[in-house]
Amino acid sequence: MLQNKSSHCSSAVRDNKKYCTMKLMFGVLVLLLVAACSTKPYAVKPTEQILSEKTNRIYVASHEWHTGFVIPADKIQALVPALKKRFDSTDLLEFGWGDKGFYQTREITTGLVFSAMLWPTESVVHVVAISKDPRRFFSRSQVEPVHLSDEEYDSLLKYISSSFRRTEKNEIIELEKGLYDDSQFYAGEGDYFWMNTCNKWTAKGLKSAGMDIGTTFTLTAGGVMDYLHLQNKARIYARNDSSKVKDGN
Repeated sequence: MLQNKSSHCSSAVRDNKKYCTMKLMFGVLVLLLVAACSTKPYAVKPTEQILSEKTNRIYVASHEWHTGFVIPADKIQALVPALKKRFDSTDLLEFGWGDKGFYQTREITTGLVFSAMLWPTESVVHVVAISKDPRRFFSRSQVEPVHLSDEEYDSLLKYISSSFRRTEKNEIIELEKGLYDDSQFYAGEGDYFWMNTCNKWTAKGLKSAGMDIGTTFTLTAGGVMDYLHLQNKARIYARNDSSKVKDGN
């Protein structure tokens, strides 16, 4: 009888420990998700009322593990004048955000990978001048078009502009030369870690442009590009259905 009672107490203690451990793990997960949702650079709240047609075409490029935006140079250079001085003769610019050490290195090591993923590190913005159609310029990368209204496009531009870390004089901070012939690294706003990746940065940009993409768990290039691929397929189907209606079919 005493043995059964002792066994029952031991079982209750084990169950209580399991319950406390599960609560602790759940609490840590919640904290991580909250931290991930509140990390800089913050998504820009998109304009609620869209008045114009989606006439602005930009691109999102995926370079295996990393994604970035390809946009016309003129408007973003008006928001960030230093980019006009640095890239004065290009029509398109690609913007990517990522870990400072990992992104700038020419030789990837295991230490850099773990450093970038396991704890917060400084970020950079990589800017590339593009001299031709981005699908030809990045011929080995997956490139998806994105069509935005003026309001959506302006919101995205504000988000990209806010991704640069600035001095007290509101100037962006130039770092090393970039990975391409005409490219440059700049100090980024916010820290990079496993729940705030370069692809989450892209997802937050799409969210800023009014797109219905989840940002908490969109951490991979595949997640971003799959979403855009489905959006473009839906857009083509909608356009074809509209054409059929106009033709009387």
